[in-house]
Amino acid sequence: MAKKAKKRKYSKGAAKKVERAMKKRNAGTLRSGRSGKKVKSRKQAIAIGLSEARKSGARVPKQKS
Repeated sequence: MAKKAKKRKYSKGAAKKVERAMKKRNAGTLRSGRSGKKVKSRKQAIAIGLSEARKSGARVPKQKS
């Protein structure tokens, strides 16, 4: 049996948003939402990027609750 082609879980638009957030973090200009504190954590930068992607309508899997 032939293997099925695997579908992307995250769209290209979502990847671009995460990449943008990571670049801002590395430059030291990424800030968190309400408090406005500088983001130092890699995980938090990715979360911010995915959150922006969700808001813009990019295909991103649902958050685990």
